Amino acid sequence: MSSTQRLELRQGQTLTMTPQLLQSIKLLQLSHLELAAFVDAELERNPLLQHADEMAQDGPPDGKARAAQAERVIRRIFPQAGARHPQGLVSSKTGQASGSVPSEAGGDLEATQAGTVSLTDHLEAQLDLATADPLLRDTGRYVIHSLSETGYLADDVAEIASGCGASEDAVLRALALVQSFDPPGIAARTLSECLTIQLRERGRLDRPMETLLARLDLVARRDYAALRRLCDLDEEALAAKLSELRSLEPKPGLAFTVAPVDALVPDVFVRPQPDGSFHLELNATTMPRLLVDRTYQAQVSGHAMSKADQLFVSDCVRSATWLARSLDQRATTILKVATEIVGQQGDFFRHGAGHLRPMTLRAVAEAIGMHESTISRVTANKAVGTPAGTFPMKYFFSSALSGADGAEAQSSEAVRHRIKALIAAETRAAVLSDDAIAQRLKATGVDIARRTVAKYRESLRIPASAHRRRLNRRMTGPVP
Repeated sequence: MSSTQRLELRQGQTLTMTPQLLQSIKLLQLSHLELAAFVDAELERNPLLQHADEMAQDGPPDGKARAAQAERVIRRIFPQAGARHPQGLVSSKTGQASGSVPSEAGGDLEATQAGTVSLTDHLEAQLDLATADPLLRDTGRYVIHSLSETGYLADDVAEIASGCGASEDAVLRALALVQSFDPPGIAARTLSECLTIQLRERGRLDRPMETLLARLDLVARRDYAALRRLCDLDEEALAAKLSELRSLEPKPGLAFTVAPVDALVPDVFVRPQPDGSFHLELNATTMPRLLVDRTYQAQVSGHAMSKADQLFVSDCVRSATWLARSLDQRATTILKVATEIVGQQGDFFRHGAGHLRPMTLRAVAEAIGMHESTISRVTANKAVGTPAGTFPMKYFFSSALSGADGAEAQSSEAVRHRIKALIAAETRAAVLSDDAIAQRLKATGVDIARRTVAKYRESLRIPASAHRRRLNRRMTGPVP
């Protein structure tokens, strides 16, 4: 028996999903909070990445720019600071702070006090015990009321002196007194001063630590080689100092703040124009822009580096360039999709929810030449801000209900809105059944079955007509 072997050469095309492509796809569907966390992690990992607004700053930054820059440094040195919140989140159901509700047995006293006493009250109580000098007390209160939510002094000493009618020396004395209060680091003017106060109280403020505090920019960039040289420490000793530094609290005032429920934040703003058109604008606070810090790259590359260091810098440049480009592409794609949504749902933006049109992901994808899956990712976890409120992007997509007697098809979301309006307008003597609502909608051109009305009513969490009648009788007595 003989066997033959056959060798064939075939040519074909396949799509390879590179890690960069997968990451770009992931970026599209992230919410603004998830994106901020991702960008913060990349800023911490990659010393060549910088915020575009930070690099474009010409001359001395103003107060707002300084605050934004300080916040970025805090996030890169203390990555847990943005997510940490000692008092917990406010429950969206109960409106109570999960970290400040005492138990029936009394609960933890400190937790209860922290949840009910504001930062201002906490500091003023210490001020009354710390001094009997009327001038120092009055000036100290002015200082306390000038603190931001995070516990930093928001106003300049000269501004406080002018506002309270005291000398700058008196303000400085009052400031020094308030800075000695609990929580440690309170009333600092800079992040460096905040950390200095805490280290001094611990008895850990030595020369290497002072050097680290003076060069927090290098700490944020993780330029360990420069830090070892400046502090005259070996790698192990520097790591211990940095670990101690990161154990401090960069925002001492937040221990007395209850975080609110996260509101729906628009990714795109839609503003009507006098001529009936709409102006769309990206929300800059939810669309971070990053650039490659070429100046720092040149400084690093100018020094003799090992092969491993050269590979690290090269990888940082490649990663930073890709991420900056991906974020710009993400913003452009979101704006393009939002523009098409507004174009197809113009009547909604002019007249309200009752004028929503049926719209599918496929219809938008075909209109702008993108894949349906891309539209799905873009609209996930995104919101549109309008003069009538903020709406999730997914809100504008709904199935179609046939029109009665040849009328135009209706959006299911618009029909839900009309059902809600009909029930809201009903009287005690004329509570509408699901069948009556279906008949009224058919009279206006909506071909809808009674069971569909019931399904939509239940999705709106509106009780049935029999239950509404009983509720009316309990509240107001029998119908006359």
